[in-house]
Amino acid sequence: MGEVVPVGRFAPSPTGRMHLGNIFTAVLSWLSVKSRGGRWILRIEDLDPQRSRREWAERMEEDLRWLGLDWDEGGLQGIGMSAPCMQSLRGDIYEQYFKRLTATGNAYSCRCTRADLMAVNAPHQSDGRLIYPGTCRPPTIPSAEPLSRGCAVRLYVPDEDICYTDAVFGAQRVNLSQECGDFILRRADGAWSYQLAVVVDDALMGVNEVVRGCDLLLSAAQQIYISRLLDLREQSYMHLPLVSNRSGQRLSKRDSSLSMEALRIRFTPEELLGRVGWMAGLLASPRPVTLSHLLERYAPGRIVGREKIIVDFM
Repeated sequence: MGEVVPVGRFAPSPTGRMHLGNIFTAVLSWLSVKSRGGRWILRIEDLDPQRSRREWAERMEEDLRWLGLDWDEGGLQGIGMSAPCMQSLRGDIYEQYFKRLTATGNAYSCRCTRADLMAVNAPHQSDGRLIYPGTCRPPTIPSAEPLSRGCAVRLYVPDEDICYTDAVFGAQRVNLSQECGDFILRRADGAWSYQLAVVVDDALMGVNEVVRGCDLLLSAAQQIYISRLLDLREQSYMHLPLVSNRSGQRLSKRDSSLSMEALRIRFTPEELLGRVGWMAGLLASPRPVTLSHLLERYAPGRIVGREKIIVDFM
């Protein structure tokens, strides 16, 4: 058999202008696959219809092109075999795999609201995450109980460890029952969960490498679990340090000083790429460079497995 071609993806949500953290992930994802002759897919993760806007997706594409980050497949135009690459257009596909999961008897209806869960369960102290206590779980799993209309649907998780190796953070061992409990596949309003959509999309688009922030280390275990239930291909993972402001807070689209709007006023593409390369440990100083130069310098072993990168150059 021939060598497997690396296929990576950048999957932003069009809920506002991208910030430096998004660009850090995009550049490292692009470098990782291109350093090995692979393909890079741009997927628009617009599952949330209330917050997602096409105009933000258009600005994302413009910002990526400004930096020289061209994608081989995907985007708003749906280039290549992966189309459509907007999650809002893939509901019928998610429905097929949702039915496969519910047919296993491992999914069930849940009427609990966040307020209900807050009343009986203290949030995880580090990130506010609630661990589902199994309130609506059927007495036996697999269950033959039919799903109820107007309810969320949760996926049962066993009390077992899921192990995988991250390219930056090393060996991971996650017990989903202790870290999150049974998690949602479809919300009560009918919206698909991020976990289900990502697993299906990555498998069908041929993605075999996922590069993203380390806040999603737990999500990797959830996605591996779904992949195994559906007998889908699993991906390799590289989780990156989170880009944070001077106060140590993870960047959000509210950090206007580090948004692409502000960054493009202050820096040229080469200057911004140099800062990204320096943040990643590929350069000794934040000097202007081209993507080609970063590609020559790229090595995943240079990325330090720390939780945060504090940005103080603005």
